[in-house]
Amino acid sequence: MGKQKINSNVLTISVVGLSAALIAVCSWISIPLGAVPITLQTFAVFTIAALFDLKIGLMSITSYLLLGAVGVPVFANFKSGISVLKGPTGGYLIGFLLSAVIIGLFKKIEVKPKLFLVVGMIFGLIVCYAFGTAWFYFVYSGDGEKMGVLRILSLCVVPFIIPDMIKITAAFVLVRRLKVPLEKIGFKYSGTGFAV
Repeated sequence: MGKQKINSNVLTISVVGLSAALIAVCSWISIPLGAVPITLQTFAVFTIAALFDLKIGLMSITSYLLLGAVGVPVFANFKSGISVLKGPTGGYLIGFLLSAVIIGLFKKIEVKPKLFLVVGMIFGLIVCYAFGTAWFYFVYSGDGEKMGVLRILSLCVVPFIIPDMIKITAAFVLVRRLKVPLEKIGFKYSGTGFAV
C-alpha cells in the first residue's frame, strides 16, 4: 500500500470521525418539545451531506448511529442505545441516511443554479419526515396505543418545519463558504462534493 493511499485512508477516517462528532454535538443542542426535541442534528447532517461526497456522508451518519447504538451518549438529551433507535423517534435518526442519499442524488444532477442544492436538502428533509413519521406511527401502534396520523404530524413534523428551513439555509451558506478553505488545504471538489 503506497504512502498516498495510507494518507488518503487516514484523512477519510479523520473526516468521518469529525463529521460524526459534529452530528453528536449538534444533537446535544436541543430544545425539549414533547416526544421529539428540536436539535441541530439536521443542520449537521445536511452540511455533511452537501459538503462531502455520498460515501463520506453515509459513513459519517452510519458512524454516528453506530456510536449511539453501542452506548455512546450521542443522541439528543445525551441518550444512547438500541432502544433509542427502536423507539418512536428512531425513524428520524435512520432517516438521516435517506436524506444523505437524496442530497447526493440531487448533487449528481447538472443544474446551473447553486440553489438547486437547497431543493435537494428540502426533498431529503421530506423523505426523513415521511420515514420518521411512519416509524413513529408503527411504534405507537405496536405498543397498542392509538394515535392518528394528523396527531403525529402535529407532534413530529409541523413544529419543526420552520426551524428546519432555517437549518437548511444555514447549511447551504456554510457549505458555500467552506469550499475555498477546504480546497486550499488539499481537498478535491467534484460535482458531488469533496472527496478524500
